[in-house]
This record gives sequence, structure tokens and C-alpha cells, in this order.
Amino acid sequence: MSELTMDPNERESFLAEPHIGVLTIARAEGLPPLASPIWYEFADGVVAINVGKGSVKARLAAAAGVASLTVQTEQLPYRFVTVGGPVEIAAADDDTRRRIAARYLPAGMVDGYLATGDAADMATLRLTPETWHSNDFSQLA
Repeated sequence: MSELTMDPNERESFLAEPHIGVLTIARAEGLPPLASPIWYEFADGVVAINVGKGSVKARLAAAAGVASLTVQTEQLPYRFVTVGGPVEIAAADDDTRRRIAARYLPAGMVDGYLATGDAADMATLRLTPETWHSNDFSQLA
């Protein structure tokens, strides 16, 4: 373990913050993995990500059964957490959609954003982290 590695509490706290994440899912052999920026929520040991039911992300997640997510800061001191593990796909619900949107948008924009899509057309990917990789460069100071 590197001296930069976050302890379990630090990495879970960091993952629970509202960062833009990059979801990565394997594709068919010979193609590069899909890497897509997303909004997410981390609670009770599970990452929830809303996606379109028929989206490439949903189809690839169903086929692969696993995914990874990386979140990071872009200013010094740099920090990041990458998690990987099994992913399940569930029907989206309005509460989860609202909580995730509210993490990233001002309160006055949440209803308008949610009105752009119907929960019936959405799915929620639930990624259960089994592997963790992290660095916190503030530990060098």
C-alpha cells in the first residue's frame, strides 16, 4: 500500500462527495471499454447511477455484469478513488433520480431537469464496490 492510499473511511467519504464520475464498462473483444462521465450517489456501500433503459451504458452493464467508477479532484491536492465490482440494473425511481440530480444542480433546476425525462425510460445501475484504489496527494504536504 502506498503512503498516498486513503484509509477506508477517507475513501468512502471522498466517494460520497458530489464529484463527476467516469463509469467504465467492458465492450466486446477488440473494442475499447466505454468510459462515460456520470452523476452518481454513494450510500450504504452502493453506487447508484441513473441511465437510460436502452442506453449503451445499460446494455453493456447488463452484458458485462461488472463496471468501474473513477472520481477525482482536478485541483491540488489531487485525490481520486476508483472502485470496481458487480453491477445490477433496477428500474429507476423518482426518489433516487431526485437525490442524484440534487447533488449536482441548484435546487431551482432539479424539477426542470427531472421533467426532461420519465422515470419509466430510466434504469438505475447499482455498483457494489469490491475493489478500491485511491490516492490523496495532500498526504505529501
